[in-house]
Amino acid sequence: MKFDNAVFETSFGTAGQLRESDLPEIAFSGRSNVGKSSLLNRLMGRKNLARVSSMPGKTVTINFFKLPECRLVDLPGYGYAKVSHDEKRRWSELMESYFSSGRDLRLVIQLIDMRHAPSQQDIDMIEYMTECGIPFAVALTKCDKLNKTERMAQLESICGVLTKYGNISVVPFSATKGDGTEELRGLIERALKGEM
Repeated sequence: MKFDNAVFETSFGTAGQLRESDLPEIAFSGRSNVGKSSLLNRLMGRKNLARVSSMPGKTVTINFFKLPECRLVDLPGYGYAKVSHDEKRRWSELMESYFSSGRDLRLVIQLIDMRHAPSQQDIDMIEYMTECGIPFAVALTKCDKLNKTERMAQLESICGVLTKYGNISVVPFSATKGDGTEELRGLIERALKGEM
């Protein structure tokens, strides 16, 4: 599968705008400043296909990137404190509509900043996917910010928190250095084959 064939297709900001799913989808979920756009750009072998912002909370739409085999779906980030109550409600409605609209969702890659323990909102998202039977894997972003000892300790700690949710694939990832890129691509390809 050639990930660098991806093209930006469309964005939707409200639940009513969502189109029906006509291709398998791989979605990416996480906090506002966890590095989703950077991860997507690295996966797709592009520098600026997914827009990277220095301001957390900037991605307030669901963004679709099309490949011949599937769509990659950049879900709006959660957990940014300065977002208004109305904006949080819109985010909640948009996410609920996305997950409940009968899409051909093969895998969610849940991003967690490797430098920190999973937030309550990360755990809420994982519990939601577990309860709904949505297949997911975890990408631990910004792993290059930790030295080898810190990285091993954080990996062990985070995996310890996640064990109660089953046998989850956990991939340390660095958008800067490329660590974990091939592993994530492999998970996506397996998911599209129905092997997840």
